[in-house]
Amino acid sequence: MSEPQHRAASRVGVRDVARAAGVSTQTVSRVINEHPNIRPETRDRVLRAIADLGYRVNNAARTLGTRTTRTLGVIASDATLYGPAVGIAALEAAARDAGRWIATAYADASAEASVHDAADRLLGQGVDGLIVLAPHATTLPALMEAHPGIAITALHTGPGAQRQEAGAALAVAHLIELGHRRIGRVAGPEEWLEAQSRERGMLRALSEGGIESATHWAGDWTAAAGAALAPDIAAAVRASDGPTAVAVANDQMALGLIAGLREGRLDVPGDVSIVGFDDNPDAAYYRPALTTVGLDLGGEARRAVAEVLGEAASVPAPPRLVVRASTAPPD
Repeated sequence: MSEPQHRAASRVGVRDVARAAGVSTQTVSRVINEHPNIRPETRDRVLRAIADLGYRVNNAARTLGTRTTRTLGVIASDATLYGPAVGIAALEAAARDAGRWIATAYADASAEASVHDAADRLLGQGVDGLIVLAPHATTLPALMEAHPGIAITALHTGPGAQRQEAGAALAVAHLIELGHRRIGRVAGPEEWLEAQSRERGMLRALSEGGIESATHWAGDWTAAAGAALAPDIAAAVRASDGPTAVAVANDQMALGLIAGLREGRLDVPGDVSIVGFDDNPDAAYYRPALTTVGLDLGGEARRAVAEVLGEAASVPAPPRLVVRASTAPPD
């Protein structure tokens, strides 16, 4: 009986690869570590030998020679929410495309000590940089100050924050173009940088449209928060000077709000239009289907990975408005 393949492959070493490719072990090492001065035909021959023999790179050994684990650390929180969950998946794909892996540590983003503990855990594994998901306004600067020698970025800061702001402005501009002049807002948690960017975008669009800021509410990104706000928002809508439309900072809260308004016997969009943010894949299946704004999350992830690696990256696509049935002109 032959030995299991995984056991045989685990004993394949650099010398075996070198012998099969007809090169030195040093050449194999240079190919593995992506040395730039390797002839393409030599690189291809080594890579074919690696594939044929089932050789697996020993990252621990490679780290000794290159001082890099080829791993990026991701600090995440609230991964049950749509945004952070898909952000992790997008970062994993972007890192893989760049020939890297990710290691993820979860933290309470509102607690500075928790974020520092997560960073220490990842840095103890020798990660080559840190990317923070769903950062809070107070914790990200503190993290950068504590680790000045480490490349640190966040998925939605810098140019990413600008696109968040532009997307929220796009959502409100859509309501204004439909003819709404009394527009309410449901913001995310005020300490989240994403919530701040989206709030700035909403306010900018209202200002540019010559509309005074209408009633404002805030939630915690969850559908439950949207549903809990529904009675207050329903009462505001029924008032003679109440909002005819509400811009919501994410799709999950919009979902809960629509459900709560329906329980309060208000029609969307007949009584009030609702627009969300994120273009959650489920948004098209809400009843009514949700008008929302989508971001190029894959592009944002590639930008963040390139930033911590000190490499150039293509500019993500601008935010896009996805018009569905939850918005309509006011009666």
